[in-house]
Amino acid sequence: MTRQSVSLSKKNDEWLKNQIEEEEFNSKSEAINYLIKQARNQKAYYDFVRLKIERGEKSGFSTKTKDELLAEIKSNLK
Repeated sequence: MTRQSVSLSKKNDEWLKNQIEEEEFNSKSEAINYLIKQARNQKAYYDFVRLKIERGEKSGFSTKTKDELLAEIKSNLK
């Protein structure tokens, strides 16, 4: 594992110490690695949702009525 040196604000350092005291994490390194992993996962999810939105926008507007759309959705659930 790569070693890094980071500077933390006082509030962030206190938060990390608190997490260790409350046994949420075993070390500052574990907490920081967890937070970075969460940020990466959030970015991946954001990218996935953005892709779906872009595909939807490119597909154009539907000419179906609300009732037709609802019936189609219900038939796809079966």
